[in-house]
Amino acid sequence: MAGQPQTSPRGTTSLDSTLKKSEQVAADVQRASDNLAVVSTVLEQELPDEVQVGEVAQAIEHTSQLEEKLAKSAEKLAEVNAALSEEIERRLEVTAELDESKALAETLKARIRAEGKD
Repeated sequence: MAGQPQTSPRGTTSLDSTLKKSEQVAADVQRASDNLAVVSTVLEQELPDEVQVGEVAQAIEHTSQLEEKLAKSAEKLAEVNAALSEEIERRLEVTAELDESKALAETLKARIRAEGKD
């Protein structure tokens, strides 16, 4: 319809861009968490117990804690991404409904004008 903004197709809005970036960050965080889990496991299993003392023991523990934090962050990002995706879908639906309502209103206005001329 002339003069009315067109709804942006999925993938072209700023929210879609934000979601894509967030998904990339989530994937990066998940990979970092996975890699850190491997490092932590290797350190715990490959270093003899007599070496796992003092600063080495603290480093191993710190690695495990970081891996847990990264894993939780990845989960939270996944939840945020799901919510953002739902919001994008909801906005698309609402915008489509609004466009339909505007089109109907224009049709009704045209009918009223036409009937007024008769």
